[in-house]
Amino acid sequence: MAVTSFQIRQRSTVLDGRPFGEAGAYEKIAGVLRIGVDPAHPANEAIADLALAPRNAAGLVECESDFYVLRPRDASRGNRRLFLDVPNRGRKVALGMLNSTVRVPDPSTPEDFGNGFLMRHGYTVAWCGWQHDVPRRDGLMALTVPAARADAGPLTGPLLCEWRPNSRVATLPLADRYHIAHPAADLDDPAARLTVREHAGAPAAAVARAAWRFADASHVSLDGGFEPGKIYELVYRSEKPPLVGLGLLAVRDTAAWLRFATAADGNPCAGALERAYVLGVSQTGRFLRHFLYLGLNEDESGRAVFDGVMAHVAGARRGEFNQRFGQPSLNATCSVGSLFPFTDVPAVDPVTGERGALLARLEAKGKLPKVVLTNTSAEYWRGDASLAHTDVEGTRDVAPRPTTRLYLFAGCQHTPGTLPPPDADPNTGSRGLQTFNVVDYAPLLRATLVNLDRWVTAGAEPPPSVVPRLADGTAVPAESTRERYARIPGVRFPDRIERPRRLDFGPDLGRGMVNELPPKIGAPFVTFVPSVDDDGNDLPGIRPVELAAPLATFTGWNPRHPDQGAGGDLMAMLGSTLPFAPTAAARRASGDPRPSIEERYAARGAYLERVRESATGLVAERHMLAEDVDAVVERAGRLWDFIGRA
Repeated sequence: MAVTSFQIRQRSTVLDGRPFGEAGAYEKIAGVLRIGVDPAHPANEAIADLALAPRNAAGLVECESDFYVLRPRDASRGNRRLFLDVPNRGRKVALGMLNSTVRVPDPSTPEDFGNGFLMRHGYTVAWCGWQHDVPRRDGLMALTVPAARADAGPLTGPLLCEWRPNSRVATLPLADRYHIAHPAADLDDPAARLTVREHAGAPAAAVARAAWRFADASHVSLDGGFEPGKIYELVYRSEKPPLVGLGLLAVRDTAAWLRFATAADGNPCAGALERAYVLGVSQTGRFLRHFLYLGLNEDESGRAVFDGVMAHVAGARRGEFNQRFGQPSLNATCSVGSLFPFTDVPAVDPVTGERGALLARLEAKGKLPKVVLTNTSAEYWRGDASLAHTDVEGTRDVAPRPTTRLYLFAGCQHTPGTLPPPDADPNTGSRGLQTFNVVDYAPLLRATLVNLDRWVTAGAEPPPSVVPRLADGTAVPAESTRERYARIPGVRFPDRIERPRRLDFGPDLGRGMVNELPPKIGAPFVTFVPSVDDDGNDLPGIRPVELAAPLATFTGWNPRHPDQGAGGDLMAMLGSTLPFAPTAAARRASGDPRPSIEERYAARGAYLERVRESATGLVAERHMLAEDVDAVVERAGRLWDFIGRA
């Protein structure tokens, strides 16, 4: 067992023992896991630089992971399922997504548990630190890893940082937001290069070396400041690379320990778990795609670890989760996360001759889990999501494996919409030209988990994949929708649509080393977005009640606010709410071609009845749970009131 010890730092009853339905009371346990992996074991051979890591007396490579679990106090009242939530940049996500609550580091109040979905259904919900560059503050969860080393001295190598500030700033960190930077090895390095692009797709122009400098080993400064909306890239060298790939093993081995270890091993869930599922959202959805690609769903004892995998809003990408000087939080499109292959079945890139499949290694090992890939419109408009189910030339649909399902949550943005929507992205401060998308897809995600569980435990096939398809004309080039959106008063269609391109990082990428930065850029892949109806709402995919009984056009895209620069570019991940005119007279006055609200619904009650009918239809299709219908109708009433005030 790779987990060698568990130190408990906190153990308490949740909400003073208040029961969560039939599952009863919960307890929370937090502490630190010490993990030791065998660098010579075949199950670990995919991890970059593992052979160059220091070893303990037993010959194992050690790391320490923050750990947190919510479990039924009476294990016999639980559902015997582990639900491992891979923390997103150190933050717990599952309760926010599935319990429809605000994300908090240490859930302690009734509000922190939201609607109690995961607890009421009896899940043991766990988290473990996997990311080496997360600071241990504000309840963030991290992983402590050793650095790779060579006999000849410290290892060095190149990195690329990318920034897009929303206001003029003099200094930027050599990392994404609050993360710990790979420090610059030489503050006076004449080979370090800073470039700037005016907007997405623009050529990169070199910034004179005399105009910028390393403020210290972790920050860079520019004379006159970094300008809002412009895209800056810095290539520099660092040394003593942390073993980034140990994060992949930490997730695997934490789940294996909870599922298989005994009480004598210190496992607080010993004998209580029969199945294991894992959730990754956005960054960690890409992490799970990388986990699957490397074939890591097998522990050192040869056991399959996860029965089901939910990779949410990952598009068709992976990330820098297993390379020397990897940056797990890097979201740049010109990174190793954008590399072929994209589909879970074998494919060929005719341009490069490369062959591959996302699940090839796991298929060869016979350790395939059930996989559900869910995306929103935002990942299609980002330019990559369609690659998960079309060929790279854009000529045909690619059916997934029988053990995989792919779903589009139509008309949604990257994160569930809120009422009222914020004025700016809470994480980045980015503002959109249009009101953010308010569609809440959490009910669809809850039904997805229930379907996955029934698939694994009872063999009940989930609903078929529902995505935009070339065969029926519902997968279309983004540019083809311009005319439809341009008719809506006040709407600015994006000036530019980005698509992933073929990238060459040098000959050693297979060994986890990047030699060429920035990479050599080749031909773009052909990608698509969902087709839209006369209102501009997505036609394919699972259509939530907001689209089935619409009060607005809901998109997965939103232009950047001009005050933050590059107004013609799309925001990252956020969509738009474009309300219908309230009356026919207002519609005619504005020139809006979309029927007004009064032309669609006689009154608020008639609208809510349409919503209830739509919700009931989704329940029949198994894309929504009956327990969510009343809450969905109640929220629709608040949406009616919000649109009426807009």
